[in-house]
Amino acid sequence: MSIKDILPFIPQRAPFIMVDELVSAEEATGVTRFEVKADNIFIQDGYLTEPALVENIAQTAAARIGYICNEKQEPVPMGFIGAVQNLEIKELPAVGDRIETEITIKNQVFDVTLIAGKISCNGRELAACDMKIFIQLNKQN
Repeated sequence: MSIKDILPFIPQRAPFIMVDELVSAEEATGVTRFEVKADNIFIQDGYLTEPALVENIAQTAAARIGYICNEKQEPVPMGFIGAVQNLEIKELPAVGDRIETEITIKNQVFDVTLIAGKISCNGRELAACDMKIFIQLNKQN
């Protein structure tokens, strides 16, 4: 699986898109890829900054659930970052790098999902964190 038209699966729009391609979307995991470009709003001194890495993990989670909902012909829910814990940044990706991000669902209770995310580039782990995402449930009358 490789889906390069990511827009139907995430709520973000340019210039705030931090994922290019959905590689996989499984029940408990999701993987995306992203090429770091010089015109990205989060580039500083040739490197993608920390807030972009956190957003990349969140958008990977959004792409996963967006794809799953799309396949089931269900509305795609809106999610919001509620908390970021255990954030570890080992290295920032440079312009031209292609990063791969994997998220794993650790727990889901009602409208709260806890994920673990990790970002790698060329086999090196760049960053990792746990993230709490609040889901705005679609209410139907």
